[in-house]
Amino acid sequence: MELPAALSEWFAAQGWALHPHQLAMLERAADASTLLIAPTGGGKTLAGFLPSLAELAAGSHKGLHTLYISPLKALTADIRRNLRRPVEGAGLPIRIEDRTGDTTYTQRRRQRADPPHILLTTPESLALLLSYEDAPRIFAGLSRVIVDEIHALAENKRGDQLMLQLARLETLAPGLRRVGLSATVEDPPALAAFLGAGTQVMQADPGPDPDISMLITQQPPPWAGNGAHYAIPAILDQVKFHKTTLIFHNTRAQAEIFFHRLWLLNTDDLPIGIHHGSLSREQRDRVEQAMVDGRLRAIVCTGSLDLGIDWGDVDLVVQVGAPKNVKRLVQRIGRANHRYNAPSKALLVPANRFEVVECQAALQAVKAHQLDGDPRGPGPLDVLCQHILATACSAPFDADALYAEVITAGPYAGLTRTDFDSCLDFVATGGYALRAYDKWQRLMIRDGKWSLRDPRAAAVIRQNLGTIIDTETLKVRLKGRMGGTPLGEIEESFASTLTPGDTFLIGGQVVRYDGLREMTVEVTRQPGRDPKVAVFSGTKFATSTQLSERILQIFQQGEWPDLPSHTAHWLALQREVSQLPQPGRLLVETFGYEARQHLVLYGFAGRNAQQTLGLLLTKRMEDQGLHPLGFVATDYATMIWGLTEVRDPAALLDRASLRADLEGWLGGNAVMKRTFRNVAIIAGLIERSHQGRRKSGRQATFSSDILYDTLRKYDAGHLMLAITKDAAMRGLVDFGRLEAMLQRIGDRVDHVRLERPSPLAAPLFLEMGKVPVDGKGRERLAEDAAVQLMRDAGLT
Repeated sequence: MELPAALSEWFAAQGWALHPHQLAMLERAADASTLLIAPTGGGKTLAGFLPSLAELAAGSHKGLHTLYISPLKALTADIRRNLRRPVEGAGLPIRIEDRTGDTTYTQRRRQRADPPHILLTTPESLALLLSYEDAPRIFAGLSRVIVDEIHALAENKRGDQLMLQLARLETLAPGLRRVGLSATVEDPPALAAFLGAGTQVMQADPGPDPDISMLITQQPPPWAGNGAHYAIPAILDQVKFHKTTLIFHNTRAQAEIFFHRLWLLNTDDLPIGIHHGSLSREQRDRVEQAMVDGRLRAIVCTGSLDLGIDWGDVDLVVQVGAPKNVKRLVQRIGRANHRYNAPSKALLVPANRFEVVECQAALQAVKAHQLDGDPRGPGPLDVLCQHILATACSAPFDADALYAEVITAGPYAGLTRTDFDSCLDFVATGGYALRAYDKWQRLMIRDGKWSLRDPRAAAVIRQNLGTIIDTETLKVRLKGRMGGTPLGEIEESFASTLTPGDTFLIGGQVVRYDGLREMTVEVTRQPGRDPKVAVFSGTKFATSTQLSERILQIFQQGEWPDLPSHTAHWLALQREVSQLPQPGRLLVETFGYEARQHLVLYGFAGRNAQQTLGLLLTKRMEDQGLHPLGFVATDYATMIWGLTEVRDPAALLDRASLRADLEGWLGGNAVMKRTFRNVAIIAGLIERSHQGRRKSGRQATFSSDILYDTLRKYDAGHLMLAITKDAAMRGLVDFGRLEAMLQRIGDRVDHVRLERPSPLAAPLFLEMGKVPVDGKGRERLAEDAAVQLMRDAGLT
């Protein structure tokens, strides 16, 4: 396939030449399914669209031709702007529109009646379109689907939902061609299988390696903590030296604190903004526009800016805190020098001493082109339940035909008919314990096909489509007339701790809590006060398995010339006093300190798994009369303290017993109830919205808790309970990773008894210091205690 002359001439007038992978996509335009892997800034999105532009240039196609799906609403708007430029410049008769949650009702109705040639949307908006009765007409002429940043969708349930939607589209538009686009892929064949059977992988020239290093600071990192505030002067120097800098953080709370501290030291008044998912849409729009206009020198951000928005003049990325995941780090690095064959520049800033080693491991992995990522599990059944309901909203369906369609979706290729029928039975009746209630009697068979029992239910089902679960948050507004200026959202659990006069950070501002009015937190500006910090719901990443393995490999070196001298000395002292953890073995240290007995297990299994290990071992120690008092967990280790010395740690680590203990502990636990609520919302058992009114988090939690307890008592084998258990084991408690660690070490436990905390254990004591510190006196006492601890561990 060749480009139309008008488009070729326009490219030539701009001085643009197509890259080899863009030409290759034109040549392979007829392929059924293609996964293009190209570096950030390599024009992969344009490569995906070129065949569509060529096919639409003649102006003969009527209706929807190409569907572009993105994980971010902001990305669809950015792509629309960028795509219209060549289309309008070349005078092509192509209509391009986007459809997201921000699209007006009038526009959405018009798009259904008269679809554009190219529609840019998200998985949630596509789910809604497919649930309408006129979906067969809307999608009848669809020729191509482009899934951008497919790796980001493949990591969660939104991707599973999307692949089911593509299977549905294939039924409505036979011969549909699929294109997946990604810059960071650790396992291309696995991602190709996710996109669909028969997907061909095309890999572009990856371009030059990034210019990436650790930031050198005058002051060494602290022993514990995650803010990296010690490095702010050095980061400000880098901001001054570069045009535009993105300063990434792993959580929203960390970004807020850092931004506040940054402003206090920003004596040159450099224009610096903040961007994360808990800020108001208006504030994020203002920051994005300021970035596009080149009015900001730096922006403190989180994963909200991970993906492909083109910011132009960004010439430095700073990752504050260990990246936890190499793939995420590579994605973030790609935000700098967003041009093909130009190296991206990035600096890593470890937040504490242990993160220095993790940052070094991440640097090695990036330079070795080794990305991390765990294998995907099968498609979750709660998402399938929702898809069955949405399908029934569109039209009656035959169960055999729908099953045949579903197993063409990559994540559901191995779905058994038994599991499919279990989902269908749940959607139709609610399951054994709930059959007696009309509320959950939603489907029935008419003329051999499954259809909605009450067609009016379709409106409520559509209001509840999607797999993104809202956290329980409250809007924050500045007090004033007309409702006040929106600042963003805070978690309901945090808001419940506030009393009038309390101050907290949001959007980089210190505000005073005045009161709660109609589910809105009213505040006034209060500069100059020391704030509390809102516990934003940003993801708390766990260090990946592959990165943990690299850290253990670094420990095995005879010396560490690549590490700063302070960290190399720390590791050498640990080797001298105790020993360093080894791959395939578990180091366990026991020692007495401050009238308590301590047990430290260096599992390197990630924070969730190490937390679960602490929960299970303290329970087992309690049963054995070892009097545990508490524990603390990091990505690398779990430390338990109590009144009695543990003389045989290996006896506590029996895998079968730990699993039995976990299942007993999980039964009535809040972790399971929270997971059940999320699963039940996605599967359609609990409504998020009813007749346009959104339920509060408390209402949804209350109803889900009652349902959970009822099902456990009367229907222990219910599908929702099985899905909940699987989700909790894989996610919140990460028991699979804990089991894998125990299987890997077997009986190879290295127990070292010490007289005092080891150099590696000492920082764990400071992890416990997450309690309010009131006034300078308490701060001084805490600092003195930290100095004494390091002296006791031989680290002065």
